[in-house]
Amino acid sequence: MNHFELFGLSSQFDLDGSSLSSQFRELQRRFHPDKFATASEQERLLAVQKAAQINDAYQTLSDPVRRAEYLLALNGLELRDETQTMQDPEFLMQQMEMREELEDIADSNEPDVLLFDFEEKTVAIHQSLLIELKDALNSAQWETAAVLVRKLKFLVKLKQEIERIEDRLLG
Repeated sequence: MNHFELFGLSSQFDLDGSSLSSQFRELQRRFHPDKFATASEQERLLAVQKAAQINDAYQTLSDPVRRAEYLLALNGLELRDETQTMQDPEFLMQQMEMREELEDIADSNEPDVLLFDFEEKTVAIHQSLLIELKDALNSAQWETAAVLVRKLKFLVKLKQEIERIEDRLLG
């Protein structure tokens, strides 16, 4: 059973987040290992495994990049732990420039204002790529979607770096 089937959802990029959350809570309630405290050892083990499967499936489906990566895997393109590098020099140059800009912001006199603007720019690029990704997945353009997932992974790391700098600035 794949993650979508587990939650009773269609295998597609767009999904109803509230349905996912409510199904997650229902499955957690139904298969929580505490409900099997008096069961046999095998039943307890199965409950723990099922709870882990439910949690993993929820984490995958609730994150758009991980959900897209999972959809690609279902369609024969496995991106996890891949060694293929990004082949788009323009995008790579943009990422290098953005990282340099972020470093400069961290060392500036007004990092909070500059960081806010930088984060807005990063979020806009992220949203634009998500829209492209949705279109690619909906039209079964798996290779294009794979490239977009790789790009989004760069942006996710950049957003994490922004958060680290924000935490450092806030003290």
